Amino acid sequence: MRLVPNLRSAAGGCAAALAITLTAHADNTMIDTPSDVKAAPADAHKTASGLCSKVLEKGKGNTHPGPTDTVTVHYSGWTTDGKLFDSSVKRGQPASFPLNGVIKGWTEGVQLMVEGEKRRFWIPANLAYGENPGGGRPGGLLVFDVELLGIKPAPKPPTTPDDVAAAPASAEKTESGIASRVLEKGKGSTHPKATDQVEVHYSGWTTDGQLFDSSVMRGETVVFPLNRVIPGWTEGVQLMVEGEKRRLWIPAKLAYGENPPPGAPAGTLVFDVELIRIVK
Repeated sequence: MRLVPNLRSAAGGCAAALAITLTAHADNTMIDTPSDVKAAPADAHKTASGLCSKVLEKGKGNTHPGPTDTVTVHYSGWTTDGKLFDSSVKRGQPASFPLNGVIKGWTEGVQLMVEGEKRRFWIPANLAYGENPGGGRPGGLLVFDVELLGIKPAPKPPTTPDDVAAAPASAEKTESGIASRVLEKGKGSTHPKATDQVEVHYSGWTTDGQLFDSSVMRGETVVFPLNRVIPGWTEGVQLMVEGEKRRLWIPAKLAYGENPPPGAPAGTLVFDVELIRIVK
């Protein structure tokens, strides 16, 4: 049986956990069960959170991954009764994922490693899937052998705009209350319509300078229909042409409001948007 990593939690959150699903898989690769699978030995390193680990093979250099970096690893995982529940080694294919998108024990533990290192982890239930997780996921203390093959640093966060607190007097203003200014001119004269799809890069801040979302940080552009986003985006991006970069100050009434649903930013929002292309 193969347990495929899925970088979402059982509750659907982004930063939760190598949640896993069963699929049929036949492979004759033999993975030896660790002799100390039942419990961490006395000489294991233990962190304040309760995570235990032991270096099996030293790596090279002194660069450790950060919590938002993407790592490439080989790993095998067992429950304390010695049952192998997942193994990239058995599949013959390493796994890559952002460290803040997996179980807490992995996020903390892999940051202790350097490239080329092999380390064994004893991850307590509260840093894994819990005691009775359900859904085919393993419960209780989990043991992983991890080899860190590579580190891909996360992009640096975009610089907070100097004028994030309020739009300058020179900004363009629409009747609805959106303020904007062009940061970099685009090409051509074609503007998207509300019914068009657009491909953009963007970063968004609250007026106190808090970055709350950024496709730049994720390293991936976003494509969406303009009539399916907040009204301030629907109106504001229509002011742009391909290749243009523009800063938008969007009032609360055209964003998520002053008292938005949990997780959504409140008040006036500031976005730097790059219109990469109009997708008809």
